[in-house]
Amino acid sequence: MDKKPDMNRRNFLKVSGITTATVALGTTGILSLNANSNKAFAGSAPSKGSFGGYGPLVKDPGGVMNLPQGFQYRIVSEEGKNLSDGRPIPGMFDGMAAFPGKNNTTVLVRNHELDGNTDNPVVGKNPYDKENTGGTTSLIVGNDRTVHKEYVTSSGTIRNCAGGATPWGTWITCEETLETGHGYVFEVDPHDPESNLSRTPIREMGSFSHEAVDVDPATGIVYLTEDDSPESYFYRFVPKDRSQKIGSLHKGGTLQAAAFEEMSSNHMSEYYSSQKLGVVWKDVDPEKPTLDAHNKGCIRFSRLEGCHFVSGVFWFSDTDAGEKELGRVYRYIPATNTLEIFYESTTDNDLEAPDNVTITPWGDLWIVEDGSASDRIIGLTPEGETYLFAENVLNNSEMAGPTFSPDGKTLFVNIQSPGLTLAIWGPFSRRNAARGRMMGHAAPPENYGPWISDNLASFAEVQGISTLEAAALNRHGMPIV
Repeated sequence: MDKKPDMNRRNFLKVSGITTATVALGTTGILSLNANSNKAFAGSAPSKGSFGGYGPLVKDPGGVMNLPQGFQYRIVSEEGKNLSDGRPIPGMFDGMAAFPGKNNTTVLVRNHELDGNTDNPVVGKNPYDKENTGGTTSLIVGNDRTVHKEYVTSSGTIRNCAGGATPWGTWITCEETLETGHGYVFEVDPHDPESNLSRTPIREMGSFSHEAVDVDPATGIVYLTEDDSPESYFYRFVPKDRSQKIGSLHKGGTLQAAAFEEMSSNHMSEYYSSQKLGVVWKDVDPEKPTLDAHNKGCIRFSRLEGCHFVSGVFWFSDTDAGEKELGRVYRYIPATNTLEIFYESTTDNDLEAPDNVTITPWGDLWIVEDGSASDRIIGLTPEGETYLFAENVLNNSEMAGPTFSPDGKTLFVNIQSPGLTLAIWGPFSRRNAARGRMMGHAAPPENYGPWISDNLASFAEVQGISTLEAAALNRHGMPIV
């Protein structure tokens, strides 16, 4: 995506009152007051905590990442430097997940969205297809946030964009491609790198332009998003073997696409925020799921991106959906088979091109942008507050793969190009599973629904319909009198 500067975005979220202050960047790659300090004290006001954010961002004179006061970062991995075995660290960092390792370490698994010729390919010893340059790497990171080991975990794939962690400790990496013989998902065990498991596609999970996946730990069902344009579908895979063990997904299952139960249109663009829509699932052919989903009238999205399953709720984003084509975030609840438009951006100051999403250990929804200007991490709270946590000021490359260490004390996130993995820490709120459950059922932010005029509200009342339904009719050309 071509990116153009947009200085107005520095004024994001009037309710946040964002300002900047100045600190100095030490030569160690840690945001700090001076080269000899390992602490960061940005500005004069203390962090507020997650109930409304952590306060204004502080300008990073090192020119990498603006963060709130009290937070600091370290660059733990950099494209083109050396893996532990001397091979180059591949480029195009993307999706990522964190797992507990030995001796309180964190094991990261990271995607590389590579295809064709590249300066820094994934060079593997047991590739799926030796002609291709994508794949995954892993990092073992200590409590001191330094890398103990960095190594290739899978190779020979194409455009490993996002993916998802499994409850049993593996990573599902996704190929975002329609190239023949590709467009699959692969299971990667970071503790058994470059094994035959990592080079065996899970064919029954579909051949299409995959983006992201996540697993419902209560049922073992896998939910998948498709990054394709102009048609993109929302899938689930129902495994035959629901033991939730390494390799169980390879035993087959049924691929299905979401469809509306009783709605007049299958185009998601025709629905507004706060609407809860009933969903049914239709079996589709895993060899041609996009075509089959189209023919069966399944829900048609714009271009789906990242996802996260937590506390019984599946969150996922659509990067250019909505009336202003600035993106949406959806919330699907399997227990009730309901789909809701949770968040629709109407200005790029609020949100532009949502990509990866995650729920923080303390229960906030975090959205990472892939827009036309410098990209940010935006937080929404169960209490209805919005805030800005981080901004990439190095370049206009997307941030990707936000994931927290198992203890919740460190955020790892990538800048895609040139590839950098950052460890960020500071006064994060304490783990709070109850707020995570609250987020799954919180009301959508009121200011992100459609604006309703007095005439439109009166029309809705006379017709006996909701204001959202009236807004949808008006949007599609029905005269409102």
